[in-house]
Amino acid sequence: MNAFSPAPNTQVWPLIGGVEPKENKQQSNGLSIGYLPLPPFLVLPVNQHIGVAAEPLVAVGDQVLKGQLIASSSGKISACLHAPTSGKVVAIEPRPVPHASGLDSLAIIIEPDQQDQWREQEPWPNWQQRSSEELLARLSESGIVGLGGAGFPTASKLSIDQQIHTLVVNGTECEPYITADDLIMRERAAQILAGVAIMAKLLQVKQVLIGIEDNKPEAIAAMRAALEHYQGPEAVIKTFPTKYPSGGEKQLIWILTGQEVPSGRLPADLGMVCVNVGTAAAVQQCIVDDHPLISRITTLTGQVLAQPRNYELLIGTPIVWLLAQLGVTQAERIIMGGPMMGEPLANPQSPVVKTCNCLLLPTQQELPLPPSASPCIRCGFCDDVCPASLLPQQLYYHARSRNLEGLAQQHLFDCIECGACAYVCPSSIPLVQYYRYGKGEIRQEQQQQAKSERAKVRFENRQARLAQESAEKEAKRKARAEAAAKAQAAKAAGDNSAIDQVIKAAQAKSAAAAATKAEGPDLEALKSAVEQAKNKLMMAEERLAKAEQEMPENAAAFRTARDKFAEKLAKAEANWQKAQQETKT
Repeated sequence: MNAFSPAPNTQVWPLIGGVEPKENKQQSNGLSIGYLPLPPFLVLPVNQHIGVAAEPLVAVGDQVLKGQLIASSSGKISACLHAPTSGKVVAIEPRPVPHASGLDSLAIIIEPDQQDQWREQEPWPNWQQRSSEELLARLSESGIVGLGGAGFPTASKLSIDQQIHTLVVNGTECEPYITADDLIMRERAAQILAGVAIMAKLLQVKQVLIGIEDNKPEAIAAMRAALEHYQGPEAVIKTFPTKYPSGGEKQLIWILTGQEVPSGRLPADLGMVCVNVGTAAAVQQCIVDDHPLISRITTLTGQVLAQPRNYELLIGTPIVWLLAQLGVTQAERIIMGGPMMGEPLANPQSPVVKTCNCLLLPTQQELPLPPSASPCIRCGFCDDVCPASLLPQQLYYHARSRNLEGLAQQHLFDCIECGACAYVCPSSIPLVQYYRYGKGEIRQEQQQQAKSERAKVRFENRQARLAQESAEKEAKRKARAEAAAKAQAAKAAGDNSAIDQVIKAAQAKSAAAAATKAEGPDLEALKSAVEQAKNKLMMAEERLAKAEQEMPENAAAFRTARDKFAEKLAKAEANWQKAQQETKT
């Protein structure tokens, strides 16, 4: 499937479906990237990425330096967290975070000391002399995630086992209003291409395809100028007509290569990896300058703002403080992201996080709230604009009736939640909300099924163990009863020799048991210990999974308990295996 065949240098393929909403990018792309002073405190959630939350490494009262690791990754799909400036850890507690649920999440709060003092750094200007293992290790420690909005840990994406021949660099930024990628391409094109060269080395690709919509002429010119000094595998900049959502990963691959990522598969299955231009710039900063991900470019736009602009913001900057710096004391709505895929911010006390590429503050006239939904009139407009070639109308009906099997048959998880269907719906049905609900229900059912399966295995193991113990007890009881009956019969017959034989047989059996115990361990007891340890570990894993879903701020304690049970299981298995070897010898 992933046989390499270079795409022509200039050819592009038209986006399937899609819409053309009003852009409004001119609001924020007229000024260079701006900067703001240090905020009075920084709020750093330990989970700002797809995957498992990071584990805090600091305690309240600790002094930290800029760039210092304050929370470590907790697995392959996880990301580290660093101090954006020097200061003091004043709290580690649940705080509001920018999430659709509106729930609080565990965060590390730092009070800056205004010194902005860096930890000790080790730049690698000659990174080409470093091995892939060294580069990946530094990336893993840097906390970089996809800055296009997905938040997938970059080190995990670049350490893929599959053979990759094409690196796709996404400079599309198709969402209306957002210009963060546009500005970073204009001002930091050389930095982006240096990061591209690093990722190309790690993936050992044969070509690099850079996709940019044609509504960014200045960014295209800057990238082409920087490409003259680029050192890496063949790289081609491809421009194409502006249409939403051409920035979707699978949609961009189709536009640039004419190859379709099959349903339920990943770009890697075609031998491709897709990264955002902002991510590429962060990779260069990490490898060359030893800068972990502690800031990001964010578009602040909308007619509520006197001067929309892109700013490089420290991760953890409180949004309410940020808006106050820009003269905003009250806003009807704050949308994190663009008008198509963005989510209303539930609490302005939330901080800027790694996946925050835009804060949109529209007026009611600029971006009116949608009217109340009306019944579906089966117009079919949603089918025409779906970039994933799905049937949004059918997905809507299945989601409304909670027909999870029907949703799966209609390939719900191929939906990228772009909102094109809702944009053209004359009935103003919030289709994407139904799709998100359906995905959540399917995931919850899968978790319940997995939990039930684990419980079933535990129950069956317990029943087998109880049956075995009961059989052993019954066998011993019968043996004792038979011995007692023989002794009683011998006594009634006055046969002392028979009694002596019964006594000797019992003594011999006891002596044999003692000899067996002296000669070697009890394999059955050790095996039972292994089974008990397995059951306890499974229960600990279930409690951890539930905590990660319902109480993420307390998950660390459950994870510690799980690890202890895992150690006990390993020890019990080692003892059993050792006993088996001793028995054989």
